[in-house]
Formats: sequence, structure tokens, C-alpha cells
Amino acid sequence: MTRKAVNKICEALPGAEWSEPFGPGHDIWKVGGKIFAAMGAVTDGVSVKTPDIETASMLIEAGVGSKAPYFHRSWVLMPFDAGQDELTHRIHRSYALIRASLTKKAQAALAPFDSDA
Repeated sequence: MTRKAVNKICEALPGAEWSEPFGPGHDIWKVGGKIFAAMGAVTDGVSVKTPDIETASMLIEAGVGSKAPYFHRSWVLMPFDAGQDELTHRIHRSYALIRASLTKKAQAALAPFDSDA
């Protein structure tokens, strides 16, 4: 998978917004002003939120991902070569977690999202 493919997955999510707040080449995706996916300028992967530190640790120990630099321990860096299904699942899961943390009013303003799809 490529950076371009990851950006397409993120772009398709309801209310997703792209920015480069850390400079050119840093693709940051937010929903409701909160980051759900991030790609550094020289990183070959995407950092995503997991439900908790234990899940992130499990993914790291299993060799599926690695510690996401600059993020809380509940985030994991998923390499582009993790496979399309795995990356899509992790991006969607991260998006759903961040979306659920928004206020009810902010959530209601977004188009529906089926996290099981």
C-alpha cells in the first residue's frame, strides 16, 4: 500500500479533513479537529489510534506495527506493507474511536459511518 492509497481511505471517511500542520510532507487526517491518522514526511507507514495501551502493545509484540513516534502509547505505526485489509481496518477503527470521543453535537453533524463495513 502507498501513502496515496492511505490518503484515499482517509479521504472517504465522513467529515475527514486533511492538513499539514507539521510542515510539507506530513499528512494529518482529522475528524472534528482531532487526529485519527498521521503520516510523517519520511515514515513508511501510518500512525493510528488503538482502543488502549494494551492493544497497541499487542500489535507491537505481534510484529504487526511499531511504536508511533511522538504519539501516546495507545497509538501504533502501521507499515504500508501491512496489507490493504489490515491498514483499512486500523484506519477505520482509529477514525471510529476518535469520532466517538467527539461531542454528541459534533457526531450528529457528521454523515453516518458503519464501522463494521
